[in-house]
Amino acid sequence: MNLIKKIFIITFLLLISLIISNCNLIFYGIEQGAGQIKILTNAKPIKKFMQDSLYPDSLKQKLILVEQIKKYTIDSLGLNPSKNYNTLYDQKGKDILWVVIAAEKYKMKEYLWKFPVLGKLPYKGFFKKHKAINEAEKLKNKGFDSQVSTVSAWSTLGFFKDPILSEMLNRPTGEIARLIIHELTHSTLFIKGDAEFNENLATFVGDEGAKQFLIDKYGIKSNYYKEYIGELIDIENFSAHVLKGAEKLDSLYNKFPKNISDIEKDDLKTKLITKIIKDLDTIKFHNNHDFSNLTDSSNIPNNSFFIGYITYRKNQNQFYTEFKEKYNSDFKKYLNYLKSKYKSI
Repeated sequence: MNLIKKIFIITFLLLISLIISNCNLIFYGIEQGAGQIKILTNAKPIKKFMQDSLYPDSLKQKLILVEQIKKYTIDSLGLNPSKNYNTLYDQKGKDILWVVIAAEKYKMKEYLWKFPVLGKLPYKGFFKKHKAINEAEKLKNKGFDSQVSTVSAWSTLGFFKDPILSEMLNRPTGEIARLIIHELTHSTLFIKGDAEFNENLATFVGDEGAKQFLIDKYGIKSNYYKEYIGELIDIENFSAHVLKGAEKLDSLYNKFPKNISDIEKDDLKTKLITKIIKDLDTIKFHNNHDFSNLTDSSNIPNNSFFIGYITYRKNQNQFYTEFKEKYNSDFKKYLNYLKSKYKSI
């Protein structure tokens, strides 16, 4: 079955499901299908870039690296084989997907969108930026916190052959490994309607799997490994700070008196979030980081920002403890256990 025919059939089935479940999602399904088709049909086989004398050698080495990472995930980590990342889509330096995340305004609870097959998810993607902004504004008008952010990669969970996105190749070696392993984890295990489990698992496997890949390929004393560990420690420290901030905000909301006005709530909320962001100065980071996008008083983060970190990183210690203590840090055994315990879509 050729690619266009396969996409058409899946899109058609998706539309039928949308008609049955929620007519308002029909046009969204059409737009997402069109966006995905554009990327898949314009992605070119890696061998064409490897044979192109004008394509930079540095990027050719990155393409070889992706293939090595992919092989490693199967042979050493136990992820499922796939036909992903055999093609490359040239983004021409532009963002191509935006995601909306939303949350209740005075409660640390995510807003959920309902999708056929996937179930309820705390994020919604768009291939057109203005559509994402409109969705975020619509939710804001309904009284929710919301945010729009760009996405550097995503998984179609084996429904299609995911291409390498050209902007991936501009990342350091360790970050490429982490990103590829994260997305291939989704193709191996993705539980319907449980984004917190899915994203935390993929984050854990991506973080730890990239460590093992760099050690096995370059050595624990290599600059590749040292650079990756330094960046990963910064991510973990930042995430831990944000997650503690989410707990403080949740405690604040739970203590609001019944007769308090929304104006008073907003004032207390803004003051606490401002302090959480300001306290980033107390963290010793391995690398220099620019947090100006968070400290801008006209655009401080809201609950949706914190929800994003809960979805992706809240349960890292739980996965790590189980992985280390019950399975002796053996990825194949651990992933086989998870695949047998949970039903993937």
